Amino acid sequence: MRLLVIGPLRAPLIEATRMAMQRGAAATTADSIAQGLDVLRKRGADLLIVDVTLDIAGLMRALDSERIATPVIACGMKLDKAAATAAIAAGARDFLPLPPDAELIAAMLEAVTDSKPSFVWRDAAMERVVQLAEKIAASDASVMIAGESGTGKEVMARFLHERSKRRSKPFVSVNCAALPEGLLESELFGHERGAFTGAVARRVGKFEEADGGTLLLDEISEMDARLQAKLLRALQERVIDRVGGAKPVPVNIRVLATSNRRLEDEVRAGRFRQDLYYRLNVVALHMPPLRDRPADILALVEHFIAHFSRSNGLPVRALSHAARRQLLADPWRGNVRELENVVHRAVLVAQGDEIEAEALLGLGEAYGLGDGIDRATARAGAVLTRDLVGRSVAEVERGLILDTLDHCGGNRTHAARVLGISIRTLRNKLNEYAALQGGGSPETMPTLHF
Repeated sequence: MRLLVIGPLRAPLIEATRMAMQRGAAATTADSIAQGLDVLRKRGADLLIVDVTLDIAGLMRALDSERIATPVIACGMKLDKAAATAAIAAGARDFLPLPPDAELIAAMLEAVTDSKPSFVWRDAAMERVVQLAEKIAASDASVMIAGESGTGKEVMARFLHERSKRRSKPFVSVNCAALPEGLLESELFGHERGAFTGAVARRVGKFEEADGGTLLLDEISEMDARLQAKLLRALQERVIDRVGGAKPVPVNIRVLATSNRRLEDEVRAGRFRQDLYYRLNVVALHMPPLRDRPADILALVEHFIAHFSRSNGLPVRALSHAARRQLLADPWRGNVRELENVVHRAVLVAQGDEIEAEALLGLGEAYGLGDGIDRATARAGAVLTRDLVGRSVAEVERGLILDTLDHCGGNRTHAARVLGISIRTLRNKLNEYAALQGGGSPETMPTLHF
């Protein structure tokens, strides 16, 4: 773990840093918020511990404006309750009282580490994938990890990193579908000061942040063609060009990529470069959907029950026989991600010594499935039979997109696949609708899952 400690290094903060290093953290220090932001731009970090007397609200605004998603823990003397409350209100994840307690620091470090999903499997279908992954994990070969949304592609990427020669170096992930082209280029390759409006300082991109380690390009199929060419050069020559930069920057990374689309089809359709596909697809791993690995269901359920019980301070309850039958009978269209959310809710609402089937009832309604029928299918007839006479093409398109997104529970990736459009096109359409509504309203715009 890369820890950045920001604040004047008085004795209690020095002791807290020492304790974190004893627990395996690689610590860097900075005297001020400005210096800390400079370190983040140049090196990145997995966790920030910040003196509560500093401007934590300003730090949180700066992190947000520069799209740096590193969690922040405020620290200060035990009696400084007002400052601690203000720091939490500003967005700090937690408060670390000083003088430090070794066990509390260990728990905070573990909480950040535990926020990364664990890899659990039992099924033979998954075992074959894992065996191949273990064979190639120690190499520097690029790996393409394919599979439906929610099957655990990023978890597999972390599995590969943790078994590689680079495991002591950073694992950095960037979602290629979450950012428009201009921002994605800066996110990947970094930028120089003044390269564009808002570039107030030089910032390293994900390639430099991952130097020596592993870079995961999530949903690579959504990358624009121009960036694909720039990415290909980076992979071939192991150098990158910062946006607005004057000279190339060498990088030493292993690249992993994921896609929930068949990239072979994207290549044939001319949407993805064939040479980049071959460069990324040195080894291909396909994550089977949960419905094809039934032996994993209960193993994952037990893992999620233990995790969410511990994180919520609840006793670990066993599953009743009826609950087991119900979990095994579900088709799990949302794969492991859906199963995780279902179990999380069940842990919170369960009563008694066991998690009963009743704790899982209502989940069909929560996910819009009702009686095991996919709401997208059940309501498709309503969309098809809607009276279209007198409505413009734009109105019909808007209704179809919003209905489909609603049917998919707000999942943009799923909705884009159902609609047969890219996530970028879907995002642009939603931005257009929100602008027309003056930012959108809860009554007319569906909840989006990012």
